[in-house]
Amino acid sequence: MLAGRLGAAAVFLALAALSVVSPATGSDRAERPGKPDDTVRTALEAGLQTAPKRAQRGYDVVNGVKGAAPNPYLALVPDPTAVDWSYWRHRLALGSAARAEAEQRSARPFVHNEREPAGVRGRNDRQRKAELLRGFGTGDRQHGAVRVLGAVSQPVIQLRSLTTAENNGSIPLATETGIAGTGGVAVSSTIGDGPHGSAARDPDPGDFDFFRVEAPAGKTITVDTRGSAVDTVVVVYNAEGTLLAADDDSGGSLTSLLRYTATRTTEYFVMVAGYSNLPADPFDSASGDGADEEGGYELALTVGDVDRDYYAVRLRAGDVLGGTITGASEDVVVHRYDRVQVVGSEVDLSFIYPGASPLPGGGNAAFAYVAEETGLYAVSTENGDGSYRLGLNVYRPAGAAGADAATQTIFLDFDGARIDSDIWGAPGRHTLSPLRAFLADWDLRAGAKNPLIDQVVATVTENLRRDLRRRGLNDDFSIEIRNSRDDPDRFGRPNVSRVVIGGTIEEFGIATIGIAQSIDPGNYEPAESAVVLLDTLSAPAAEFGDPSLNSYLRPRSAKVKFIGTAVGILASHEAGHLIGSFHVDQFNRGRNIMDQGGNFPVLFGVGADSIGGTADDRDVDFGEDRYNPFEGFTGIEDTLNNSAWGSFTTAG
Repeated sequence: MLAGRLGAAAVFLALAALSVVSPATGSDRAERPGKPDDTVRTALEAGLQTAPKRAQRGYDVVNGVKGAAPNPYLALVPDPTAVDWSYWRHRLALGSAARAEAEQRSARPFVHNEREPAGVRGRNDRQRKAELLRGFGTGDRQHGAVRVLGAVSQPVIQLRSLTTAENNGSIPLATETGIAGTGGVAVSSTIGDGPHGSAARDPDPGDFDFFRVEAPAGKTITVDTRGSAVDTVVVVYNAEGTLLAADDDSGGSLTSLLRYTATRTTEYFVMVAGYSNLPADPFDSASGDGADEEGGYELALTVGDVDRDYYAVRLRAGDVLGGTITGASEDVVVHRYDRVQVVGSEVDLSFIYPGASPLPGGGNAAFAYVAEETGLYAVSTENGDGSYRLGLNVYRPAGAAGADAATQTIFLDFDGARIDSDIWGAPGRHTLSPLRAFLADWDLRAGAKNPLIDQVVATVTENLRRDLRRRGLNDDFSIEIRNSRDDPDRFGRPNVSRVVIGGTIEEFGIATIGIAQSIDPGNYEPAESAVVLLDTLSAPAAEFGDPSLNSYLRPRSAKVKFIGTAVGILASHEAGHLIGSFHVDQFNRGRNIMDQGGNFPVLFGVGADSIGGTADDRDVDFGEDRYNPFEGFTGIEDTLNNSAWGSFTTAG
């Protein structure tokens, strides 16, 4: 039996404290001073951790209440700056290994040998040149499993030794590499020996080393600090100082490995720093917030071509494509027929799938993708040098597997519930307080309970029924929204998942706002649990951006409508995990129900007036958005499509 559900549940460790940001002093370019707080926001937008790594405290404290630290892939966290992502990524290798058992349950794969010989490049390196995996698919006389045996053969770029000299801590002061077009340099240097390092300043804003390269469009800039003694962070900027790509730990052992393909022919600037320091202004070498790490580093910096292998697969709308890669290659990417990258992975998050899911796991990277339309898609890999095995499995979503599909029910429980926190790794069974226990904290009277429930139910119904039906992605779409006020408790019956709305961190034992039992592309386990806790949401008003709904209420607010809508969005978010969606980027311009925590005014739909419950409040829906950069995926996730195809199940 698979341990996917237990792997997702039992993994928990500390979320560490918020990094302290120090004021920057001095400037190479005084007319562009950086704001210290910008470094935290920039790090979050780039997917770079800000909390101390691997503190292993095992708990977190929210509003003075201690609870077990939640799995951030499943949880809506109150403060993303406090998450120890380094620890959680380390846990992936342990928790996801059990998913390899899925290979034993799947149909025996047929084998496709890559037609491009080892050591040769260019035959299948574009989507239009992709090798078709004939016979693979979910149609009649098609096979749902294939194993591709191939090899990536990267060109050898000779590295020229390069010596650095301080101060090279900003774009204007960058070390000239001499790379123009194709080439590479090897650098042995030190973070901390510059004029803003700890040896020269106390307190120190931190030392940065910048390098200038020229790269033609289509060439790949590779930044590799493997072998370094210091915990590195690397960034690629353009000449205007825009952060284009960043990496912390992809090199293993806290070193960095970043590949960025140039989008235009121009100059680029590569920065190496010690964890967890970023410049507020890359034109100002004194604009850092202080490095936690200093020491020697090794850098291999190259610009050149890379070998990519593309394979074409025919998918039907709603097909759930899963894949893993092992061997010398470390990534796998799915491209839509219009060349949009719909998912790219360098991690194995398959421990988050429920035990009933047939999707594969175990390997250097794994992914799951629900096809939006029928057409020809492509799967590619490029990060590595040598032989690999690419395993692909494709299934119809659970509800399409049989002719007698039953309706998925989402049961909203407002009455308090006994819930087993072992599901999420915190021991014991706990009783959660009902919704009515929190009315006074929002300054609502008892008579507001029913209107509030009405608004929550209406919001969830709009998100999980009306919007999905209006989009028309799945003609067999079927879902019911039931609740504890109007309906008997159906949880425990087949095809009924529940979202408990109530309770506190102290009662639940886990320091989160919301959490789901699994992420289930295809909805193969249609009877699971999720929780939306109400103590943080009803805490006293704080500054703008706080998760407390009271922070956005004013005398002219339509209070019940705003609170009910926000709670309904969070309930829809947790249900969205159960029917197949991962988190998306909360810091870009898009508003999406699957946004991770940390940008609460956007998630709650607060409008331009910064007040909740007014005419300019925004509608927050499922839809297309960028994957959350912390969670190891790249590309565009269509959370509405995932929900549509996860909203019906086989008969129980």
